[in-house]
Amino acid sequence: QVQLVESGGGLVQAGGSLRLSCAASGRTFSIYAMAWFRQAPGKERDFVSGISRSGANIYYADSVKGRFTISRDNANDTLYLQMSSLKPEDTAVYYCAASKTSIWYSRSGYDYWGQGTQVTVSS
Repeated sequence: QVQLVESGGGLVQAGGSLRLSCAASGRTFSIYAMAWFRQAPGKERDFVSGISRSGANIYYADSVKGRFTISRDNANDTLYLQMSSLKPEDTAVYYCAASKTSIWYSRSGYDYWGQGTQVTVSS
């Protein structure tokens, strides 16, 4: 089992940047594929980005391509999401998730979740 704790959310103006972190503890971080999801009020929890165990394979939702960068530090058991050129529509609670198997676009593919961190982008 792995425990995930997100941090780095906050309030930012449109066009600004934020860096989210997800600290993992418990089992070895490097055995999990990792992802970021987000959920806006009244909406489904959607895939944002995923990264394979080694970091060699990375995927992004079309809505964030070119603006967000996912990365991981297996030595320090941490997942990151660098967000730039933020838009009001990026406002959501952001969750990190761990999968024992692979990167999935569906939330059902993930075994462990963090509690989420709020990102609010003002116009």
